[in-house]
Amino acid sequence: MPTEDLIGTAVLETLTIEEARARYDANEIILIDVRTPSEYAYEHVAGALLAPVSGFDPARLPTGGPRPLVLMCGSGVRSHRMAERCIEAGFERITHVAGGFTAWKAAGYAYLGTDTATGAHVPRP
Repeated sequence: MPTEDLIGTAVLETLTIEEARARYDANEIILIDVRTPSEYAYEHVAGALLAPVSGFDPARLPTGGPRPLVLMCGSGVRSHRMAERCIEAGFERITHVAGGFTAWKAAGYAYLGTDTATGAHVPRP
């Protein structure tokens, strides 16, 4: 079950890696990767959108659809900070993933990695 923290009147929801994957696989969420462009280019969850911390602007995030946005970084620290920034910008509810991409990989979930010989993205593991 996700955890929820109340920040003022807004809700910051935290998903476990298992919850995030289940919702992503069911196409229930939009996954936003907030890591650096180079981290994302090297490896990322297939289909995740990139909105790096360095230029993160909550006003530029996709909204208006039925699927909630879920922020993910490498460990959960940056995504939590960006979720707080979203709340400061007026979001009433935002979600992030505890453990981030490191936990995703440790759980053995599929992602795209870079083949160092060719530079191409290849499915992993």
